[in-house]
Amino acid sequence: MKKQQYVLGVDIGTSSTKTLLVAADGRIVAETTATYPLHSPKPGWNEQAPSDWWHATIKTVRAAMQQSGVKPTDVAGIGLSGQMHGSVFLDDRGRVLRNALLWNDQRTAKQCADITKAAGGKKGLIALVNNVALTGFTAPKILWLRDNEPKLFKQLRQVLLPKDYIRFLLTGDYASEVSDAAGTLLLDVKNRRWSTALLRKLDLDANLFPQLYESPEVTGTLHAEAAEAMGLVAGIPVVGGAGDQPAGAVGMGIVEEGIVSATLGTSGVVFAHAEKMVPNPEGVLQSFCHAVPGKWCVFGCMLSAGGSFEWAKDVLYADAKPKSGNVFDLMNAELASVPPGCEGLFFLPYLDGERCPHADPLARACWVGLSRRHGRAAMTRAVMEGITFGMGDQVALMRQLGVKVSEVRCGGGGAKSTFWRQLQADIYGATTVTVDSPNASAYGAALLGGVGGGVWGSVPEACRKTLTVQNRLKAVAKSAKFYAARHAIYRSLYPALQPAFAAL
Repeated sequence: MKKQQYVLGVDIGTSSTKTLLVAADGRIVAETTATYPLHSPKPGWNEQAPSDWWHATIKTVRAAMQQSGVKPTDVAGIGLSGQMHGSVFLDDRGRVLRNALLWNDQRTAKQCADITKAAGGKKGLIALVNNVALTGFTAPKILWLRDNEPKLFKQLRQVLLPKDYIRFLLTGDYASEVSDAAGTLLLDVKNRRWSTALLRKLDLDANLFPQLYESPEVTGTLHAEAAEAMGLVAGIPVVGGAGDQPAGAVGMGIVEEGIVSATLGTSGVVFAHAEKMVPNPEGVLQSFCHAVPGKWCVFGCMLSAGGSFEWAKDVLYADAKPKSGNVFDLMNAELASVPPGCEGLFFLPYLDGERCPHADPLARACWVGLSRRHGRAAMTRAVMEGITFGMGDQVALMRQLGVKVSEVRCGGGGAKSTFWRQLQADIYGATTVTVDSPNASAYGAALLGGVGGGVWGSVPEACRKTLTVQNRLKAVAKSAKFYAARHAIYRSLYPALQPAFAAL
């Protein structure tokens, strides 16, 4: 009888590291978490100590092994996921030069402008790397180091992404993979290799960047010192893994054409698989390499999705005392009593500015169309509809670029509400479903580790054998037609208000 095999998925998040131990049949047999601090030395600056990620990795892997009772020799592979775009700067001995600059660090506006200019403008940059320069990306962080901390830059010998620094400590190898590398702004996305043309224009040494692999490829094996620290055995394969968004997509089964995910966390991300590279002429979406070998992906992110609903709860229901003790139960009950369209009330969900489809940090949230008829229930439903319209804008952009959208897999807090899933189906004009994969990024990393470790033959096979699709809801034709008309009005509001946002 063949022994049971297990795989580890480690996700290096912004607030914590999560580790899952997953059996070959898809069961999660252990789940552990360790938190760490975020440092903000100045407004808009966000940093972390890479050593905190490493200590959290050791802690969570060791705890997962102890919690499960699984023999270390039964672990077939390790997959890594992590926050994208972060920069770990190392010297010639592999020592960290300073705290890592994170994806949400905003100090690099000047460097983004410099990169765009060096590339020959926005169109020139998109032609080279299929994306525009955003302050969160890695490339502008490297230029910031060169401009502002030249002594450290002179010592710089290697730039790694967060999960790839953990890989270095696990295996001793400098390596990355194409899904996370695409988020550096330095990858030739079409050809899945570093863009030597852009590196030359930016006067950056190509040797600063590690060798690239596909996500399920083995990049090295666990060395003895790391194995001992984590309660494992040396020699376990460590695969490329993926950035948290592509890894999360694998964890939700977004590995074939027509299947899209819509994840309503604090932000709202719509992610689609693509068989070919998706042209990104305006740079509004992110068009990257996928964690599926030889495939691509496209995704967008609105900044305040679930965050807007959470804010509405805190503001509108501050004094509420629901019988169930759960304020969300009261909110859902009240908003269900409001007619679709909220009798002319709209909400623009720009509490933190916006990223997609409007790259505007000055945009602000507002209700439009308030009357005496509107109470907190109508205001709450307008918030939910506004969030979903914003997510629907991303779906529409993808369709305009030729991406098929037939099934939307809902994730995040919004996936727990049947009412909200039906609203999404009607606004997206597509069937919505859920999948049984909590902590999708860590789960996706585990699946990638299992493919590299020989548990499954391919990434799509791993998803088919482990994920269960449920809670299928089809768009209701009458509702879809109604919301399409409402959505057109919603789309007209930002352009009308944009000058006022800038003035404010």
